[in-house]
Amino acid sequence: MKKIIISIIFILLIVTAIIFIRYKREDQLAKKIETSKEQRNSIMEELKDTKKGIFSKYNEEASKKLQTLTLDEKIAQLFVIGNSLNSDFENLKKYEFGGYLFFKDFFNNKTEEQIKKEISEFQSYSKIPLLIAVDEEGGSVVRVSSNKKLIKQPFKSPSELYKIGGFDEIRKDTINKSTFLSNLGINLNFAPVVDITTNPNDYMYKRALQQERDLTATYAKTVISTSKAYGVSYTLKHFPGYGGNKDTHTEAGIDTRTYEDIYYNDLEPFRAGIKEGAEIIMVSHNTVTSIENKPASISKKVHELLRNDLNFTGIIITDDIIMSAIQNENTIQNSIIEAILAGNDMIIISIDKNTKITYKNIIETVKTAIEEGKINKEDIDKKVLNIISWKYYKGLL
Repeated sequence: MKKIIISIIFILLIVTAIIFIRYKREDQLAKKIETSKEQRNSIMEELKDTKKGIFSKYNEEASKKLQTLTLDEKIAQLFVIGNSLNSDFENLKKYEFGGYLFFKDFFNNKTEEQIKKEISEFQSYSKIPLLIAVDEEGGSVVRVSSNKKLIKQPFKSPSELYKIGGFDEIRKDTINKSTFLSNLGINLNFAPVVDITTNPNDYMYKRALQQERDLTATYAKTVISTSKAYGVSYTLKHFPGYGGNKDTHTEAGIDTRTYEDIYYNDLEPFRAGIKEGAEIIMVSHNTVTSIENKPASISKKVHELLRNDLNFTGIIITDDIIMSAIQNENTIQNSIIEAILAGNDMIIISIDKNTKITYKNIIETVKTAIEEGKINKEDIDKKVLNIISWKYYKGLL
């Protein structure tokens, strides 16, 4: 009997030990699973934050601002209006567009005080601060520094700067240019040209660095990284690379190079600039046949390349939508609709007293397209959210 009791106790001890060990293992396994879930969730959150984009920190504030806008005001944010002295400024004040682009004649013979006053006046009419833009590339394209009342000498071209002192000189020039523009109230420069060209016969040659891929990529990187501290945003242009195409202001540009040539060569400066935090990229009107047989500015495939392959989350903007390369086969209204559908956040459009479209027509064109179901209203909200988030990022709001 005594032996039986001892045997039962022994068996109970063994069973208890087995249960305890099993419980311990399950507990440890549960903790490991929980830890693994936490790590995975943490990694997923980090990835999600990265995918939100360069302006994601300001999305919440921008969303609140977006909810205060009417549909007309949202549509207006999509446009940067090109202005010359021939523009109808009095009528322009009625509309709160996303920004204004000023040309050379606007600055001619004006003093610093006059320009500051006029820009300040424009800003006072808008509920959401304006992007005040210029093309100040240096060299042959100097919209502001051509005025000797503002600065002794116009800014030099990138190729001149590079010959003088390499990227150190380009860095100094970016600081000087940014300080100069910011002082006047200009907060967006449609430069640098990061198109790769080493052929003096190319249309874009005199405006470019005139160097091969890797040096042009370093140029893009240098300008974007240097500009960040000075309150002026710089624009990488002209995506996906201008190549040896003709002047799209006056005629169609047809690029028949291979996809590989463009992908491994022309896209590299854009990749480099994006890695440095480029906020805005301009798309050209060149038709790149290896991507899609229509102007890049209205090509969905070109925009998908920029968004999905280069992972660009900033602002995509068209070159001026009234340029001949796109208008030869399209009305202005159709070009606007196609540009929105292709994936642009913003559209540049120059309107003066000779242009066959009014400020009101621009808004009505998009509004009608929404009502007819051609454009998704949610897509407009998404674009405007990105624009307003950018304006918070820039410190304008």
